[in-house]
Amino acid sequence: MSGLLQTKSARILTAVLLLQAATFYGFSRSEKVPAHKPLDEFSLDSNTWVLVQNVDIDKETLDVLKADDLLSRIYENKNSGRMATLFVAYFETQRTGKAPHSPKNCLPGSGWVPSQSGMINIQVPGEAEPIRVNRYIVAHGDNQDVVLYWYQSHNRVIASEYAAKIFTVTDSIRYNRSDTSLVRVIVPVQGGDTESAVSAAVSFVQAVFAPLKQYLPV
Repeated sequence: MSGLLQTKSARILTAVLLLQAATFYGFSRSEKVPAHKPLDEFSLDSNTWVLVQNVDIDKETLDVLKADDLLSRIYENKNSGRMATLFVAYFETQRTGKAPHSPKNCLPGSGWVPSQSGMINIQVPGEAEPIRVNRYIVAHGDNQDVVLYWYQSHNRVIASEYAAKIFTVTDSIRYNRSDTSLVRVIVPVQGGDTESAVSAAVSFVQAVFAPLKQYLPV
């Protein structure tokens, strides 16, 4: 127990020291805001997944998210009929209090309760090593969804919220940048078969990762 407390204390102290350093060294400078291609121009050229519709986001949600660019779309697997929802929120800076809202917090707030949680590795085209992402199974009444999500910035994929905050601070100091993106994929569970839904979600991530990467700053 004491070791756990020491670990938590060390993490908190590290975060505080890094935030203080960022405030002194990074935030005193004018931030470099990288250029990026608008997300509404994103196109997925896939033999399997096709665009079904663009999802409109209401003003109230936009005001809460405060993202600088958003994408919300539904795709369908032509072979299986599976649906996958892709949501991307891009933030050009986090210095003004804007930051991604973790699905871990947002989903329960909208009535979806997590029943399983963890992380999985996904091998994606163009990457030497698998990317590590969050995997959630959430339920709302009789409905279940598989949720995969991660944070992406500077050609880096991050699953841990804690690690994402640390990288924000270190990138502010080293590169004078704090831009980041939240990428989330949702696939409904059919007939209680969560593994099949996870496989469909993984397949979609493998199809979308490389083309989406062209629209997020490196």
